[in-house]
Amino acid sequence: MKHKKQRHHGYDAKDGDNAPGNLGYDAKDRDNTPGNRRYDRRDFLKTATALLPLSVLAGLPASAASAGRQSATPLLSFSTLGCPDWTYGRILDFAAANGYAGLEIRGIQRQLDLSQSPHFNSPANILTTRTMAEDKGLRFVDLGSSAEMHHPEGPVRQKNMDEVRRFIDLAHELHCPYIRVFPNNLPEDQDRDATIGLIIQGLLESGKYAEGGDVTVLMESHGELTHSRDLEKIMRSARHPHVGLVWDIVNMWSATKESPAEVYPVLKDYIRHTHIKDLRFVDGKEQYVLLGKGEAPIFEGIDALVKGGYKGYYSFEWEKLWHPEIGDPEIALADYPVAMRKHFKQ
Repeated sequence: MKHKKQRHHGYDAKDGDNAPGNLGYDAKDRDNTPGNRRYDRRDFLKTATALLPLSVLAGLPASAASAGRQSATPLLSFSTLGCPDWTYGRILDFAAANGYAGLEIRGIQRQLDLSQSPHFNSPANILTTRTMAEDKGLRFVDLGSSAEMHHPEGPVRQKNMDEVRRFIDLAHELHCPYIRVFPNNLPEDQDRDATIGLIIQGLLESGKYAEGGDVTVLMESHGELTHSRDLEKIMRSARHPHVGLVWDIVNMWSATKESPAEVYPVLKDYIRHTHIKDLRFVDGKEQYVLLGKGEAPIFEGIDALVKGGYKGYYSFEWEKLWHPEIGDPEIALADYPVAMRKHFKQ
């Protein structure tokens, strides 16, 4: 088994998704962060057991519990980016009551570095957190890190790669199959091909760290890397059993206007997880709306996934943390399962 030496789990503050003012903590709290923690990677792998199929998934029919075939009812999850002020208990209760099967954790109560959250900052708390979800018939489907792969060698890149390793280790303990990373930018002061090379290198290093476990590192179509040509080049060069792609259909379409039906065949081999949302343009600006109420070809992308045999989760990303002006999570997160099931029944 690889990577048996101890890993450093200290934390450096990060800027989330490049959204100013949206940090998961106040600056004054930086000196109060817990001390660096060290865990033996073997302990993570020893405590991680095989993923157990759930016979009943939060209101879904038993057929949806099977990952081996496409159900008439999709596997649904939502990102906690959409409910930044909810407690963990409220998140679980709401997900179970509204027929969700999984959760994508992108912070709890605005704390984006999960190793700083009281729900994930010790082995005992992690076990309690996981058990609470399992008791509700829910599973963790993805952990959303803030790590970016485009940075050149130096302290900033090291900080980002340290975050990747922390999230991989946490995902092992939570029995969560995926973590998300960003590509993310193409800085003008860096050679474009060199930057793409850095992204590929970061993905391969991340995949290598994940070897010997059950976690896959997924790069999201995000930032300045949203064109299918660039994404395919990166994923082909970073091909690894523990590396894959999060297909954010609207992120791509809003920037490139590429048809999702044409994009899907290009990226199909790499897609392991999805982000689903809808928007319309108002005075040239993006405005997030309930699913099916916008102008994005989101259902074209969903239909391409179904036709292509995709068996993963359709994860709703309601960006409430970054866009506080959009609708409340009680409305948006309840509407999503209704809209998805309506579409799948057509």
